[in-house]
Amino acid sequence: MRIRADTIPSEKKKTQVLCAFCFEDENTPIGLGKFNKKIDQIVSQSVKEIKGKKNKIAIIHSHKDIPAERVLIAGIGKKNKITSDVIRDVAGNITKKIYDLGIKEFTIIVPNKSSIKTSQTISAIVEGANLSLYDFDLFRKEKSNKNQPDLSLLTSEKNAQNIIKNSIIVSDAVKFTRDVANLPPNECPPAKLGEIAKKIANQNKMKCTVFSKNEIKSKGFGGVTAVGQGSKNEPRFIILEYRNGKKEQKPILLVGKAVTFDTGGISLKPGEKMDEMKFDKCGGCTVLGVMKAISELKLPINVVAIVPSVENMPDGESFRPGDIIKLFNGKTAEILNTDAEGRLILADGLGYGIKHYQPSVVMDFATLTGACIVALGTNVAGIVSNNSKLSSKVKSSSERTSEEVWELPLNDDYMDMVKSKVADIKNLGIGRAAGTITAAAFLANSVGNVPWVHFDIAGTAWIQPSTKSKSYNAHGATGFGVRLVVDYLTNQR
Repeated sequence: MRIRADTIPSEKKKTQVLCAFCFEDENTPIGLGKFNKKIDQIVSQSVKEIKGKKNKIAIIHSHKDIPAERVLIAGIGKKNKITSDVIRDVAGNITKKIYDLGIKEFTIIVPNKSSIKTSQTISAIVEGANLSLYDFDLFRKEKSNKNQPDLSLLTSEKNAQNIIKNSIIVSDAVKFTRDVANLPPNECPPAKLGEIAKKIANQNKMKCTVFSKNEIKSKGFGGVTAVGQGSKNEPRFIILEYRNGKKEQKPILLVGKAVTFDTGGISLKPGEKMDEMKFDKCGGCTVLGVMKAISELKLPINVVAIVPSVENMPDGESFRPGDIIKLFNGKTAEILNTDAEGRLILADGLGYGIKHYQPSVVMDFATLTGACIVALGTNVAGIVSNNSKLSSKVKSSSERTSEEVWELPLNDDYMDMVKSKVADIKNLGIGRAAGTITAAAFLANSVGNVPWVHFDIAGTAWIQPSTKSKSYNAHGATGFGVRLVVDYLTNQR
């Protein structure tokens, strides 16, 4: 989608559709200038009809009485409840309406009468518009119509075009993340994920290293080796390095779980909804999407991404409940359930990344526990951290991007729950209690004192029955976390 900024007064803008937002508690569309008596009366009547209710839309045909062929009024709800996500959602619905009408170009007036910064408003409109027309049609004979309309944003913001450019980069990275996450397991084994990582590294001048099965075993990745040994699709250990900060600057480490398909292994999952386990790679996909975005944004920072990737299958060579394995960090782990596999490969990724890159901050992402969905539902991700300053910054980015998170506690009592009687640690806690936190406690054994935050995105990584409907989210993967993490990394400068 082509999007550009424009400063022409709205009443002089020549466009197929001139779009303006309207608050529920106001009678005038925001930023819409005066036309003539006839059109102004029709606009006023349309505002009364939709009452500014969120996502209510009215379209007025001008019949060539004004430069714009049509005027579209979109409600955004009460002024005291406005958020960037409301604007993002409504902008997405406007774009869908324009697309459905077969219109080739349209204009949105950027509202400036709210508590939200103009820069955030512009970003929200761009993201809503760009993401709303996403459709994963790679394996359909009938392809989606890719003739997306052009969009102009009317604003006095001097830096508008640069904000638009950056917002397109970020939202395109979200679409890339969705594309990879939506790939079916027969088309995206671990080796394919390694190829995708190499491709984005080559396109964006990053260093990419992919360890093969034999290298994984010889380097002591006991978790990745164990989980991946039951599948004919061999595991991969993917490393991306983005170096655009000062040479002496310690990198930020991102680690993403990428189980390209998860049957549960010997601890086999029920058949119902097992097809959704192609989404068990979403943590790794988020990390790849973030790396794509920051390299195109050319952020002046150093970031290392690690994506351990496996397929968890039941086989004569699969690891078993009762096994004891040795993780990269040197600790032994008792296996109580082979479906608690994500923490095993993440532990290797965290241990390796911290030892070899000595990062200043560590963030990991995983569709890790069903317990997180029980606790928080499907619209909020769980986070666990060992550093309050880091988690506070993450929450600030969450508020700015509307990718919601909720912090769960981690103390010595939870750490004790993953201690094993026959090994150093075990890959389950005690019964069903605090499942999300005990999974994080397992990971904490590989982190030590490095500032760290763990994201459990099991509920938010793809659209599920209880997911709140938003115009910019399509069926399948959401790309959750990309916008939040890019915001966090942008504010490290």
